Amino acid sequence: MSESATLAVGAKVAAARAKGHDVVAFAMGEPDFDTPANIKAAAIAALERGMTKYAPTAGEKSAREAVAEKLSRENGIVTKAEQVTITVGAKHAIYMALQAIIEPGRGDEVLLPTPAWVSYKPLIELAGAKCVEIPGAVEHGFRITREQLAESVTDRTVGIIWNSPSNPCGVAYPAEEVRELCEELALHERIAIISDEIYEKLIYPEIVPELTHFSPGSLAALAHRTITVNGLSKSYAMTGWRVGYLAAPIAMAKEIIKLQGQMTNSIPSFFYPAIVEALTNSAEGVEQMRARFAERAKLMHIALESVPGIRSVAPNAAFYAFPDVSRHFGKTSPLGARITSAQSFADALLEEVHVAVVPGEDFGACARGNIRLSFACSEAAITKGVGRIRDWVTQLR
Repeated sequence: MSESATLAVGAKVAAARAKGHDVVAFAMGEPDFDTPANIKAAAIAALERGMTKYAPTAGEKSAREAVAEKLSRENGIVTKAEQVTITVGAKHAIYMALQAIIEPGRGDEVLLPTPAWVSYKPLIELAGAKCVEIPGAVEHGFRITREQLAESVTDRTVGIIWNSPSNPCGVAYPAEEVRELCEELALHERIAIISDEIYEKLIYPEIVPELTHFSPGSLAALAHRTITVNGLSKSYAMTGWRVGYLAAPIAMAKEIIKLQGQMTNSIPSFFYPAIVEALTNSAEGVEQMRARFAERAKLMHIALESVPGIRSVAPNAAFYAFPDVSRHFGKTSPLGARITSAQSFADALLEEVHVAVVPGEDFGACARGNIRLSFACSEAAITKGVGRIRDWVTQLR
């Protein structure tokens, strides 16, 4: 198993900065904002009043109730607290969901619309299934079609990982397209849906008017076999807290809680009041961050359009742009590096002009010509970094 491509680039950035280089990092999917003060205060108060003991495996009741109420109210997913498990980040939730639905050695297959986050495929394979990629074309905004989905289903298909808004593409599916895909999934009773909605609050109707989030678990036809995954990392700028959660049909939720009891047990006890505070009293702070990201999305796309020889889809969600740089393959960099892939493009870019991007190879076979840029950074960094890319690209021969 290979290491995470995003974490590998992060390590290279740290090494370059340790040598004194001025690196513009578009690599990590981490908001540059601080966690809102009211959320931090809730955790500090809990710590000071002695909330330092073990918590229940699935999480404190108050936090599970807050998640259930949020999903019922905002997402239309009718949820009870006992269906909720608080996890060590959303990645942990996805890992356990896959372990629950896959039977090793049976020949199970899990569908994955791509380009997709680098960890989905390894997590599928770790659980003992084959990952079946469904490629989204840049011409269609990286979104798959119902026809593609239908053609990918076999009698071995046991699940699909659904991610909208998307990492790495920075796009959200229109609600009507999600409904259409869900209509197809409703025809296949054996397929469990793992819906990763970690970027749900980072959607930009300023870019695509009336764009909204839609949760597959809100549909009656799919509610009994949908596991909804989310967390506080992205929308609440709480990446280092490692707080995720999932909501599953009750029978599956019980099995996932058993699994968590043999793995991590609970997260730190004094985080639970912060979860409640985030989900019930932090809408204003989230909206302020969302609005800033929307402006950065516009700035990033305008800047990338000025770079010769690349194709880019305007990001309308999350905080990523995912341009295709394959037109530059076969060229040589100013310092003599041969550009033959997204990986070699990214390596030379970091080495020669100190701009860090994530190469597309690990995001799916259809993404081998792409690079991912995160705009979870300042506007000045976006302008500076893309300016360096533009100047460097014009010197490729």
